[in-house]
Amino acid sequence: MIDVDGYRLNVGIVLLNARGQVFWARRVQRDGWQFPQGGMNTDETPDEAMYRELEEETGLRADQVEVLGSTHGWLRYRLPPRYVRRGRHPTCIGQKQVWFLLRMLGEDSAFRLDAFGTPEFDVWRWVDFWYPAEHVVDFKREVYRRALRYFAPLVEAACAVEIGSASCGRS
Repeated sequence: MIDVDGYRLNVGIVLLNARGQVFWARRVQRDGWQFPQGGMNTDETPDEAMYRELEEETGLRADQVEVLGSTHGWLRYRLPPRYVRRGRHPTCIGQKQVWFLLRMLGEDSAFRLDAFGTPEFDVWRWVDFWYPAEHVVDFKREVYRRALRYFAPLVEAACAVEIGSASCGRS
């Protein structure tokens, strides 16, 4: 779904483990690593799209995560001109996203990157909370920084409850 300004409606997912680390995955047959994310269907709310994308991209179900928060409003990024597909109407110039912070409740063995059809990711790992802000593709960096800054206080609170330390996830 593309809005009147040319932005594709999308959700992004920051998935946290008990140690304050985040899920980081490599796109199939590419060098690019990123958080799970995906477009919204016309009949979906951001919450519905988030749960669908979570299951499609990681194999995790709603009962295997806890929602800790979401951004208010949309965070936008523009695509570099080389990625804009000309000749399609409407033309997509970028993405606008609602980001969600989730805490994984189960074990790592619950991940199934190939749970639905063609996998989006082929490898994943846990990384320090701030790592993705410096290692995602350039044109997504500011959105990642904004989402992580927004979620940092929630992560601190979650870590304090989970392991009794207000400093997990910091680097």
